[in-house]
Amino acid sequence: MIARTWHGITAASKSDEYLDYLNKTGIPDYQATEGNQGVYVLRRIEGNKAHFFLLTLWESEDAIKKFAGSDMEKARYYPEDNEYLLELEPTVTHYEVLVKP
Repeated sequence: MIARTWHGITAASKSDEYLDYLNKTGIPDYQATEGNQGVYVLRRIEGNKAHFFLLTLWESEDAIKKFAGSDMEKARYYPEDNEYLLELEPTVTHYEVLVKP
């Protein structure tokens, strides 16, 4: 199993709206991709910023590529992300899952 992590920052005042947007775009796309084994969305509010950390679980690199494309290290964004995110981080990080529940 492979864990894929992504980090993004929004204005705290838009964080609930961004979560709704994620639930309409990225989350269903993750879940509909063959080989996806789970999606976690974490949020931390720090002053006027909200940090989002997405952790997705995948059965293989091939499964990740079905979602992300051939360059699986490149972050995938949606057209309206610019309305919420303060910056677009270019890459994601992958980890081998060595212990699971």
